[in-house]
Amino acid sequence: METYPVKRLAVFLPLLFLAATSALPGQSAGTSSSLAAQDSSSGGQQSRTATAAKATKAHKKAEVPLKPFSRVALGGGMSLMGVNLQAATNVNRYLNLRGTGNVFNYSASNISVNGSSGSVSTNGLNLNGQVNMATAGVSLDYYPFPKHGLRLSPGVLLYNQNAISANATAAAGTSFTLNGSTYYSATANAATGATPLNIDANLGLNTHKQAFTITTGWGNMIPRTGGHWSFPFELGAAFTGTPSVNVNLTGWACIDQAQTMCSDVTSTTNPIGLAVQSNLSAQVAKWKSDLDPLKAYPVFSFGVAYAFHGK
Repeated sequence: METYPVKRLAVFLPLLFLAATSALPGQSAGTSSSLAAQDSSSGGQQSRTATAAKATKAHKKAEVPLKPFSRVALGGGMSLMGVNLQAATNVNRYLNLRGTGNVFNYSASNISVNGSSGSVSTNGLNLNGQVNMATAGVSLDYYPFPKHGLRLSPGVLLYNQNAISANATAAAGTSFTLNGSTYYSATANAATGATPLNIDANLGLNTHKQAFTITTGWGNMIPRTGGHWSFPFELGAAFTGTPSVNVNLTGWACIDQAQTMCSDVTSTTNPIGLAVQSNLSAQVAKWKSDLDPLKAYPVFSFGVAYAFHGK
């Protein structure tokens, strides 16, 4: 009677063991599926986040449509003509209209000049000088790639007052050379009316008061991506013509250091005065020839600009 339960138990134990072991793989598979689903969900979230970040970045760099003349920008910086000021407005997607101005003034007085330069030798000149730079112009800025800063800018210099002037008094006995000939400044003499030599010189960088300009550069003052700040850089030339050179001499000059042969340099009859004027004219012609490369005056500027956003 007791063997029957034992036999029945012996039969059910193996079956129970098989059932338990068969359940384990199913549980493991279910767990793996759950983890895979979680990983898939996490990866999808990261992908969506990355896509959103890229979309935001692309949106920031996207070109902003602008109505004509809807933006104004102001800028300032430095140039070869002094302090540089600029103002610009947008014409269309590719063009800006820009106005520029430059100003610089400097004066120096009572500078003692001693030395030699080219064919002019000096020793004891008391120099007063003035540098005046003042220009204003307009240009049309063309941006072949609107979202980038590269541009080409034809323009016109409408106002040009760039000039350098100097005045010098040569102390008595000061030697100077003009066109290879040496002269000496005379000593003041009330009896003869002699006075030391005085020199007035002017260099004009404005033979053409209105001049064509052509420049290239980088930096759109009105960013097409909607920003405010830019850092424009410009390089080119203004075709102002060969600089003008004017030199006037007054007073007396001598051809010997002992000052026995002297004349008023403005005399139209004394051979010494006539020789001084002739050599002065020849010397000025040489200076003009040396300055001929400056008929295309270099343009170089850099600075910072801020664009105002209108409605």
